[in-house]
Amino acid sequence: MRSGTVYYSDRPAGRIRETDSGYEFRYFAEYLALPDATAISFSFPLGTEAWTSQSFFPFFDGLIPEGWLLDIGVKNWKIDPRDRMGLLLAFCADCVGAVGVRADPAEGQADA
Repeated sequence: MRSGTVYYSDRPAGRIRETDSGYEFRYFAEYLALPDATAISFSFPLGTEAWTSQSFFPFFDGLIPEGWLLDIGVKNWKIDPRDRMGLLLAFCADCVGAVGVRADPAEGQADA
């Protein structure tokens, strides 16, 4: 399953991943231990529990570009526009704002 590290102000804050039943987001314990840890969104308040959903989280879906920028990426990377996790991992490493998502290396592959 695919996963990505979620960054808040360039600090690793948590991980979003696909599961057999949908999607999961969880903060890293190291991030929660920071004195200035900040929630990435009102929909994901700080805590140790995992948020799960059968459908893609609206907050993360909102990070994906729209319109002509989405069209360019879909065409160049040949990603199905309905593959929201694939789009998030391809497009959102350097989003406008404090939150970004960088794809985790695929299992069994060396880091680039």
